[in-house]
Amino acid sequence: MTFSMTGFTALEQSFENATIILELRAVNSRYLDLHFKLDDHLRSMEPIIRELISAQVNRGKIECKINVMPHAPSSQDATLHEGLIQQLVGMQTKIQTYFPDSQRLTVADILRWPGIVLNGIEGSAFTSELLFAQVKPMLTQGLQELNASRAREGEKLKTIILDRLSHIELLIAKIKPLLPALIREYQLKLENKLQETLKTIDQERLAQELVLFAQRIDVDEELTRLTAHVSEVKRIMHSNAPAGKRLDFLMQELNREANTLGSKSVSVITSQVSMELKVLIEQMREQIQNIE
Repeated sequence: MTFSMTGFTALEQSFENATIILELRAVNSRYLDLHFKLDDHLRSMEPIIRELISAQVNRGKIECKINVMPHAPSSQDATLHEGLIQQLVGMQTKIQTYFPDSQRLTVADILRWPGIVLNGIEGSAFTSELLFAQVKPMLTQGLQELNASRAREGEKLKTIILDRLSHIELLIAKIKPLLPALIREYQLKLENKLQETLKTIDQERLAQELVLFAQRIDVDEELTRLTAHVSEVKRIMHSNAPAGKRLDFLMQELNREANTLGSKSVSVITSQVSMELKVLIEQMREQIQNIE
């Protein structure tokens, strides 16, 4: 199956103490490049999350964003962070030794202090491991949806590339039968010009030179290699292995043969075919930049 490197999925699920929001975004990259924006409670779980993603994705820039939004604390589960309160008292006492006239913290000031009021996560034994146990099924589902999205996009890219390959095959089939006649026509033109220029030329030497020149302008080998490369691209497109880098290399080889075909051209027909081939190859190359 052909996978695109671009995709996106978002999941949201509510649990007893919090709502977890997961986003996975994939874009093009030469290698597998993972970026994380994790809630503080999950930072220690990054290596495990990295392994889970690496097992499902081979190439691309992947951004994994996980937010944990605690539910508003109720009167039963709201508690005070006593250790932080003691720190505030100590800091206030020390500051007032330097600034005796400074105002003391009010109850409202203390309650507004970040981290003073503990909700269901902070105020309980809700460890990162327990939180990850809720995140892991979401991450597994998110990766499945991301890969499904990448697969749908990959099938569209595959269709485009196979269509361009069909056009290339039609061009090869169009020009190949014409080669002998084109070469012979060019030989006759060249021979007539030489005959007019050099009336006393050695006919045997002329024939030898024409044969050698005909071999140099014969593009049958380039057309054969083009056909072979097209077949290899098709084989890779129908395989299940990551294909992007191999396809990119084959685009270079196809372009090389198309350029050689143009440089050897002795007729308008072969020049036009060379140009059309390069346009089709470039169109495929642009799409292949998105394939894993």
